[in-house]
Amino acid sequence: MKRLLYLLAVVLLLGSCSEYQKIVRGEDITAKYKTAEDLYKEGKYKKALRLFEQIVPLYRGKPQAERIMYYYADTYYQLEDYYLSGYQFERYAKSYPKSEKREEASYKGAKSYYHLSPRYSLDQEETTKAIEKLQAYINEYPESENLEEANKLVAELRTKKEKKAYEIAKQFHHRENYKVAISAFDNYLVDYPGSSFREKVLYYKLESEYLLAIGSYESLVEERLNVAQGYYNSYKKYYKTEGEYLEKADELGEDIKTRLEEYK
Repeated sequence: MKRLLYLLAVVLLLGSCSEYQKIVRGEDITAKYKTAEDLYKEGKYKKALRLFEQIVPLYRGKPQAERIMYYYADTYYQLEDYYLSGYQFERYAKSYPKSEKREEASYKGAKSYYHLSPRYSLDQEETTKAIEKLQAYINEYPESENLEEANKLVAELRTKKEKKAYEIAKQFHHRENYKVAISAFDNYLVDYPGSSFREKVLYYKLESEYLLAIGSYESLVEERLNVAQGYYNSYKKYYKTEGEYLEKADELGEDIKTRLEEYK
């Protein structure tokens, strides 16, 4: 009985495959449309996509086009081909501004760009684009049920960009290129004033100036120590009683004070 059932399943599978191939190779557009939609609803996206690719140009300008174009874009999304899903969803939203699916398409299009954002250590051009797309969605649909998730995605992407900029600045510090590091940290504070890396930036900016000062020609040491003292005061302005780098910053502050007293 088990063997008979297995053989029956194989026969049915081969039959369905041959029927699918017949539709793919045939000229019956209506059959292609119905089969593509059925396969999409069954979650058989690869097979559905093959048929959608055939019929999309044939239905352009027809009443069914709106429905087909949404399925087409979402098939790419479900297959995690986010380059094409982002493009197709944007195309859908522009082509059908009055569609009841427009908001959903706009969100999935923006979210496609989110999925294309690489890890923080790589170039963040795609991350910038994803932030722009998600923010455009948030601005257009401020009452959307997707608003909370969209804001979380934007915050995650912004943190990724902040981390990238912070790591670049810190690399200059670790390579003992202190002048460039200080400039990079200054730019960071301007670009990301509310960053979660703010304390780290303020501390490493202080440490960079301190190390630059004590490694300078004697004629430059006092001036640079005074600058470092200013950076220490800036750190303490925000982190008086607690902070990840508070103890280290206080040690530098004491050493700076001692060295400056020698000049007095």
